[in-house]
Amino acid sequence: MSLRQMEYFLTVVEESSFTRAAELLHVTQPALSHQVKALERSVGGELLERLPRAVRLTAMGRAFLPHAQLAVRSARQAQRAARAAAGAVGGELHLATVHAVAVGMLPAVAARWRAEHPGVALVLREYGSTEALEEQLERGVADLAVGPEPKEWTGPVVPLGREELVVVVPFDDPLAGRGAVRLAELAGRDWIRCAMEPLVQGQPVLDWACGTAGFTPRTVVRTEHTSTAVRMAAAGVGIVMAPAHMARGAVGEDCALLTLDPPWHRPLAVFSRVPLTGAAAAFARLLAQHEAALPAAHTGE
Repeated sequence: MSLRQMEYFLTVVEESSFTRAAELLHVTQPALSHQVKALERSVGGELLERLPRAVRLTAMGRAFLPHAQLAVRSARQAQRAARAAAGAVGGELHLATVHAVAVGMLPAVAARWRAEHPGVALVLREYGSTEALEEQLERGVADLAVGPEPKEWTGPVVPLGREELVVVVPFDDPLAGRGAVRLAELAGRDWIRCAMEPLVQGQPVLDWACGTAGFTPRTVVRTEHTSTAVRMAAAGVGIVMAPAHMARGAVGEDCALLTLDPPWHRPLAVFSRVPLTGAAAAFARLLAQHEAALPAAHTGE
């Protein structure tokens, strides 16, 4: 069994066709079929069911697929890490994160990275929840992840401090002139909710927080992305709780930010499946430096 055979197998699965896979791989169809057959002999059974106009996975193929994906991704990750560590032109660093961190924290760090490491390109993948982020990193889709600190992670984790959660209201809201607000004061308000809302004790953070304040939030709109929810709040649809990193970028878009009294925070971290080396370690250091330079109020210190 070889890595190339697994790459051929994955391409056939993705294209559902030996013909299209051969074209993408720049090999002849007989050569591709020969390599896939050799792979099937090595695992002891058929991985693919050949149909007249398509190809689909057998039960053995479905079991083999995620392991082949991980093996191929890990090999590519090793190659990227080696090239990036050497500062090779054309090297890449693959990052995984959640949307709020991508639009809030990462732009400034990415700009500094491009200035200091012009030979290593960044490839960013965004996910809708911390659960999806951790699951995809475990599958090897990226070299490292940036997001809420994982509670159960076997690989290296580098804490980045704590990110504040704030309330976004329209600029003409009666509370807009205040710097802080108690959550109980928001009991009668309409809320905009986001699918990326972090969980606390198994509940979306807003449900949990409002429950401790003695009320259930009245949801009027649900969005996929935090940035969409903030724009909805600015338009006067309702109010939203959002990470300060992301929400502060929206100040000036007809909205105001309110700190909660007492403040709400969530820990952020960089984490990976393997020890951070080369470009991955350098990016983690850059993130830590960026966070350390922010005001103490931001980190909750």
